[in-house]
Amino acid sequence: MTWFQALVLGVVQGLTEFLPVSSSAHIRIVSELWFGADAGASFTAVIQLGTELAVVIYFARDIGRLIAAWFRGLFSAGARRTPEYRMAWYVIIGSVPISVLGVLFQDQIKSGLRNLWITAIVLMVFAVFLAVADETARQARDTLTLRDTVSMGFAQALALIPGVSRSGGTLTAGLLVGLKREASTRYSFLLAIPAVFGAGLFSIPDIVAADGSGPFEASVAQTVVATVVSFVVGYACVAWLLKYVAKHSFMVFVWYRIVLGAVLCGLLATGVVSPT
Repeated sequence: MTWFQALVLGVVQGLTEFLPVSSSAHIRIVSELWFGADAGASFTAVIQLGTELAVVIYFARDIGRLIAAWFRGLFSAGARRTPEYRMAWYVIIGSVPISVLGVLFQDQIKSGLRNLWITAIVLMVFAVFLAVADETARQARDTLTLRDTVSMGFAQALALIPGVSRSGGTLTAGLLVGLKREASTRYSFLLAIPAVFGAGLFSIPDIVAADGSGPFEASVAQTVVATVVSFVVGYACVAWLLKYVAKHSFMVFVWYRIVLGAVLCGLLATGVVSPT
């Protein structure tokens, strides 16, 4: 991997992580179409640490309150009745499905599930799910329940497949259970933190072991730079998306996913792009 390629993929990660369009799919597609090779699941997982650090900084006060409330609740019955204590547990519980499935299917995630035919089809199929959720959502509640948490947790786990989109899956589930867009988006951001940091830290040894030795392997230094770039771009996108969802639907992202998936199918069908 060249330095320019690392920079481009860092920008792509930062631009797409929080939008319901699947950042992992975009890393996979851009690296294949533009550079002729797959950047790999480990590189993708590590540079996502940059965008999640942006979330941590942006929501630092909220996260601090949740952590403090969770620790107080371990020793105080009164603290266990606070919304912050429940939300802290909701983030923990919602993170379980993707953590378990990520470990169980790590080999498939790094190989078979990165087939571009799967990515293209999943982009379009889950665009339809998001469209249905966005058009039929009651948007009646700001407060989460345990059922909401479990539903959104399993939806997040589907993002192990490039093309589903972590934010798209959780936002779809949140809208379907009756949450408002803003509430779904906020919880989606918080829910992603444990999963992304876990996957990123788990993948660091792969990057260190390869250290640019393969034909399209990123070096440790290139991965660090791509991660920093994804952080800078991602921080700007967090603020923008929260303002956007307050007044707009997700249909622009639905159509974008459908068009991207259809174009990718055309390129694969004509042999312009290899699926693996």
